[in-house]
Amino acid sequence: MDLDTRIKQFEELVAEDPSNDMAHFSLAGAYMQAERLQDAVEAYRRCTEANAEMSKAYQLGAQALIKLDKSDEAADMLMRGYVIAAERGDVMPKQAMADLLRQLGRDVPEVKSKAEQDAPPGSFVCRKTGKAGHQLPRPPFKTDMGTWIHENISKETFDEWIGLGTKIINELKLDLSNDEHDVVYEYGMRRFLGITPEVAESFENDTYPKPQGEFRDVIDQILGRMGDLEAFGGQLDQKVGG
Repeated sequence: MDLDTRIKQFEELVAEDPSNDMAHFSLAGAYMQAERLQDAVEAYRRCTEANAEMSKAYQLGAQALIKLDKSDEAADMLMRGYVIAAERGDVMPKQAMADLLRQLGRDVPEVKSKAEQDAPPGSFVCRKTGKAGHQLPRPPFKTDMGTWIHENISKETFDEWIGLGTKIINELKLDLSNDEHDVVYEYGMRRFLGITPEVAESFENDTYPKPQGEFRDVIDQILGRMGDLEAFGGQLDQKVGG
C-alpha cells in the first residue's frame, strides 16, 4: 500500500470516529513520512485531545514543530507531555522529551510519578520507573556510576536490564572482551537506566560511551521498541555487519 493510500484511509478513519486516538496517531505518523509536518502536528494535537495521556504524541508532535522552527510551540507541547509522561511512568517518552527540552535550552521540571506520590514513607522508589521496589544490596560497580545506580535504580529495574542486556549480547554477538563491543553494552545500559550525559557529568573520571553509529542506531531502536527483540525477526546482527 502506498503512502497516499494509507493517508487517505487514516483520514477516513478519523472522520468516522474523531475520538479514535490511535487513528489520529497513525495519521500523524503517515503525515510525517510524507513530510507534511504541519498536518502531522495538527494530527498529534488531535490525538492528545482524544487521549490526553498519550505521552508519545506530545513527543512526536514537538519534534515536528522543531523541524518547522517553531521552538516556543514545541517547548509548550513538550512541557505538557513531559508532566504527563512523568506522572504515568512512561519512561522512554519522558526521557526523550527531557532531552528535547534541554536542546531547546529549557529547564526540565521535577515531577513525581503517581507511584512515587503513593509510595509509603521510606520506600525505595526507582528513578527510572517511578515505582517502589527494593534497593540493590550494594553498588554494582566500584565507580561513581555504580554508586548512582545503587542510590537511584531499584533491584527490579537493574535485573530487567541484565535480562535485556544478555539478550542484546546474544543477538548482536557482542564480545565484551572487545573494547568496541563493551562500549555498545554500556551505552545500552546507560540509555535503559536513564543515565544521560547530564547525569554522568557528576561522575569522576567518566567517559560517556560513544558506540559506532550502526550499533548506536540498533540499540536506540531496541529501546524505542521497549526491548521487544522479537520484532526484529532475529536479524539484529546483520544490521551491524554481523
